[in-house]
Amino acid sequence: MRNELIEIFEKANRDFLAQEIDLFHSKVSERALCGSLMMHLKDEICKTRFSNYKVDVEYNRNKGDKLKTIQKTVLGPEENIIPITCDLIVHSRGKNVSLDNLIAVEMKKSTRPQEEKESDRMRLKLLTSDSFDNIWSYDGTTLPEHVCRYMLGIYYEVDFATMNILLEYYKQGSLFCTYSVQIATENI
Repeated sequence: MRNELIEIFEKANRDFLAQEIDLFHSKVSERALCGSLMMHLKDEICKTRFSNYKVDVEYNRNKGDKLKTIQKTVLGPEENIIPITCDLIVHSRGKNVSLDNLIAVEMKKSTRPQEEKESDRMRLKLLTSDSFDNIWSYDGTTLPEHVCRYMLGIYYEVDFATMNILLEYYKQGSLFCTYSVQIATENI
């Protein structure tokens, strides 16, 4: 399934880069880029068995109108529950309890401070983890208290100076693939 999600994302990203090149030359905000990428990802998702899933930008709610949170106890000795808002997600909005979360994308410009980039990477590790402290409340009818179990996490870093995209893929709390994509500059 993860490979299928990667293929869906990569097709959407190719279409995004081909059709929205002017956004990169205008050096628009991360939100504008995410909004445009969302439309291409939604088009691709609708063509697959995941057509019932939603693609949202800056989504921050869990079922029952609760804020989405992650638990950072894995990072240190004290419990630390923080609200979470991803740049872009593909999820069932709580409708498919057994597989609610498919893809989480965190986007950054290369000029942002390194600590912000590392924070996004850590968020993807936490979001793709199977559980927190090996506690998982899944009983077939209840979503976990804190957001986890995204099938795929994607760190997406845009370098306007070199017209390059750094892509990192995360699964089960770990980075498993990194590569770069050159943004075409012809016909500009």
